[in-house]
Amino acid sequence: MAKHGKKYLAALAKIDRDKNYSPSEAIALAKETSPVNFDATVEVHVRLGVDPRHADQQVRDVVVLPHGLGKTVRVLVFAQGEGAALARESGADFVADDDETINRIQGGWTDFDVAIATADMMGKVGRLGRVLGPRGLMPNPKAGTVVPAEDLPRVIREAKAGRVEFRVDKTANLHVPIGKVSFTDEQLYDNMAALIDAIKKARPAAAKGAYIRRVTLTTTMGPGIKVDTNQSQAMELRV
Repeated sequence: MAKHGKKYLAALAKIDRDKNYSPSEAIALAKETSPVNFDATVEVHVRLGVDPRHADQQVRDVVVLPHGLGKTVRVLVFAQGEGAALARESGADFVADDDETINRIQGGWTDFDVAIATADMMGKVGRLGRVLGPRGLMPNPKAGTVVPAEDLPRVIREAKAGRVEFRVDKTANLHVPIGKVSFTDEQLYDNMAALIDAIKKARPAAAKGAYIRRVTLTTTMGPGIKVDTNQSQAMELRV
């Protein structure tokens, strides 16, 4: 078992590990027990009642968090011609409309947080799978990051506002950031409510029985806090 420092153990001592906290209690406790000296990220971990080995039980979607993630999101757009011009006008940080940028990415450059592409660029983008795939940066129609040129302004705006992609891993868990410890309790509550709502809407038809099995809230390097699943599913957006 990993050894933990004094700050982690002190934080852990404040948490009743047998209790399922309400979302509001869990958020307040997560902020109070963050053991690091920087503005930690608050994450929601959700165990789902799906079998990710089956294609019809995959859970993958996006959510626009009402209060964003508390960080500057750098957006790269693969587009050409009018699409490239539109991307620049809409605030894209980088536009890959030439082989020079694509070769740079092929060489390992990934100083961006979100990659968006128009369909006519996917032939070239496909060659970058080895670099973009492992970093979760590969544009994908299911995630809403392969779009017609006319949709670029909306998708760029959403990405910068706090558009987060979530997808189930091999162990049927989701791990999704919802903001920073410096956010107010209300901001974190709204972001969590928006996420839970999006997860419920993404339920595959093939999923049987209880869908949201377990909800845990954590901060960067902080202990996990169990959240009552029924109260989590009843959360309502207040903005």
